[in-house]
Amino acid sequence: MTVRTRADLDALPSYVPGGTVPGAVKLASNEVSIGPLPSVVTAIAEAAGQVNRYPDSGAGALVARLAAKLGVHENQVSVGCGSVTLCQQLIQATCTDADEVMFPWRSFEAYPLLTVVVGAKQVRVPVTAEHAVDVDAMIAALTPATRLVYVCTPNNPTGTALHRAELERFVDAVPSEVLVVIDEAYREFVTDADVPDGVEFAKEQWARGRDNVAVLRTFSKAYGLAGLRVGYLVAPEPVIDVVRKVFVPFGVNAVAQAAAIASLDAEAELLARCGDIVAERGRVRAELVEAGYEVPVSEANFVWLPLGERTAEFNEHCLAHKVVVRAFAGDGARVTIGTPEENDLFLAAAKSFPR
Repeated sequence: MTVRTRADLDALPSYVPGGTVPGAVKLASNEVSIGPLPSVVTAIAEAAGQVNRYPDSGAGALVARLAAKLGVHENQVSVGCGSVTLCQQLIQATCTDADEVMFPWRSFEAYPLLTVVVGAKQVRVPVTAEHAVDVDAMIAALTPATRLVYVCTPNNPTGTALHRAELERFVDAVPSEVLVVIDEAYREFVTDADVPDGVEFAKEQWARGRDNVAVLRTFSKAYGLAGLRVGYLVAPEPVIDVVRKVFVPFGVNAVAQAAAIASLDAEAELLARCGDIVAERGRVRAELVEAGYEVPVSEANFVWLPLGERTAEFNEHCLAHKVVVRAFAGDGARVTIGTPEENDLFLAAAKSFPR
């Protein structure tokens, strides 16, 4: 007997995480190279002693801290097992097989996978020649079937971010029944003053009566908790209500909740680390540009090299130099900003690549 499974999943590629090669520097997954703060490690150790008990399924203490920090009500915040889980919950909560999920492309590679898994239709809108989210093209791609739009800013993997005027123009063009999700996994690395804080932007929209704007953020990047999986959604209460109906109970474990709260306690120190990463980002980009590479201005903790058909060759060259980057065949390579020493190893590899 052969178990019957969904035939449409046969053609669905698996999500491919950034690789790890023993003895090599890993700059493939946008992780923070420096480990968690001692205070966070202490909180993790203390929480580990209580793992015989189920965690708070709603992560009440963490939700309360986030709501207070962001200036929203607790019923406007939901926590998930990484923001990617919340991405899936949002599709499940808004879409049927007759509906469309729109997103820029190339962007976060989980968007199309999650859309197909849920059973909705995907609409990929190419980024501009400058590797930015194409607001005009996304407006033009809206149809009566559009139910959910992901706007990744800064965009992963290109690093470009939308300015306020662009984001406002897009939201104004989207019908009120379509949910716009601003995916801000890399918000803490933004330095361009024209790039709005998504949560503050969403609150402004809500005050205008636009209740179709939501924001995703994560503890995986700036807060250094990639291995514990904690993300959060800020949205109008009706959106949070339906997202909570499709969540997996106890999805965020007790250790992760404790670590996230401890990270919020140590936020100033963690954000100072972001400043160091931003400085290295500028140095890495400047040296790559000087070496002849095209590198869009990045507002994230990585840089994008649009290498096209030479991407696979560049990837192999970096691996030969013991540096692991994230290669998207035919498009380009995304390179995480690591420590100065790690970045120097990558730059040496990049500069020795035959151009």
